[in-house]
Amino acid sequence: SWFAMLFSAGMGIGLVFWTTAEPISHAFKLTPIHKAGTQSAINDAMQFSFFHWGIHAWAVYGIVALVFAYFSFHKGYPGLVSATLTPLLGEKAMRGPLGGAIDVLAVIATVTGVAATLGFGALQINEGLHFLFNVPSNFTMQVILIVIATILFTWSAWSGIDKGIKTLSNINMLLAFVVLIGLFIVGPTLYILNTFTNGLGNYIANFFSMSLRIPSGGQKFQWLQNWTIFYWAWWISWAPFVGIFIARVSKGRTIKEFILGVLFVPAVVCFIFFAVFGASAIYLQDNHIADIAKAATETATFATLQHYPLGFVLSLITLLVIMIFFVTSADSATYVLGMLSSSGDINPKSFVKVSWGIIMALFAIIMIYTGGTQAIQNLLIIAALPFSVVIIAMIWSLLKSLSEEKPRNSNKVLIKHRDPDVLEYRSSKHIDGN
Repeated sequence: SWFAMLFSAGMGIGLVFWTTAEPISHAFKLTPIHKAGTQSAINDAMQFSFFHWGIHAWAVYGIVALVFAYFSFHKGYPGLVSATLTPLLGEKAMRGPLGGAIDVLAVIATVTGVAATLGFGALQINEGLHFLFNVPSNFTMQVILIVIATILFTWSAWSGIDKGIKTLSNINMLLAFVVLIGLFIVGPTLYILNTFTNGLGNYIANFFSMSLRIPSGGQKFQWLQNWTIFYWAWWISWAPFVGIFIARVSKGRTIKEFILGVLFVPAVVCFIFFAVFGASAIYLQDNHIADIAKAATETATFATLQHYPLGFVLSLITLLVIMIFFVTSADSATYVLGMLSSSGDINPKSFVKVSWGIIMALFAIIMIYTGGTQAIQNLLIIAALPFSVVIIAMIWSLLKSLSEEKPRNSNKVLIKHRDPDVLEYRSSKHIDGN
């Protein structure tokens, strides 16, 4: 349940939206390094997909989650972004206009990031229904889908984390893995395995060079803007919401569990999803079985699935997965926005969460109306820029606070308590003695 909630909140719709379209684009459209359609471009496609959805994304979430866990559960500060900066800027400043402005930035980043994801989800669900059942693909249908999803996630938000988010997350992880395993079996299994191992090896070998790569201009710089900068803006805009949510549902976890559960395991799961879906699409394109590269971003996954056995069934399950991811992402965000607008209360009132859910739905509708995918990407970058400065300040504040800890606390670690809602710090020597 814990991992399912982490993954559903941290990736959600975006993973299903891009898991096929991104590798195909890197290999056969706008490529990062090599000529489109070559074997080198195909190899690059998977390593750069891993790069965008791997350690970098989850590190942003993990840092924010760690800062919140430390200041909220260890220091007893309110669950607000501004509260985490108290050691750096002082309590008086954080209780004044500056602190309020910082919390407003967190709210803006969260609303923009989640509304963008809801917009992606509505577009993909609509295109999936059009692809499978010839349902009209237009703005009206997208609004109807958002309204239906809003009703579902407001019900989930009203039910609370245990009844709502946890149940839906568990169901969705099961369905997502059904599609994953199904495509792995009926798809080009050996090709998928080879693509995964090559992509993972290239990702590890080129980790730092990809991270520090800044082309001087031209097509390569355009690719960087369209993909890497967009993704990093997306992760930053999601950071306050996902970070706070992860901290909240991780109470009682050890530091080891936290690092594995937040940083490494989700990244590997993302790699597996991209390898299975992306390699299946690349196989069709590279062997001239189907022209997946010409499919719209929203329909690339469905266009791929239809060329394999059980494609229609897998497509239906995929549609259901997208819808539930839609609900869990919005549900998790309404919880965090409720906290931020309730003076850091870790159990915000249901009507506050529902109100934020409606606001996000309206914002998603506006973004789709004003320009679809491109408008969503532009707004994400604008919203993420100011909050990136706040994240740097949060890291600085954490380091400052840790440096001021008394020496007797230097060997303390985070351990499980018999009450799962309690974080407790004890000396590592004391633990060893037990």
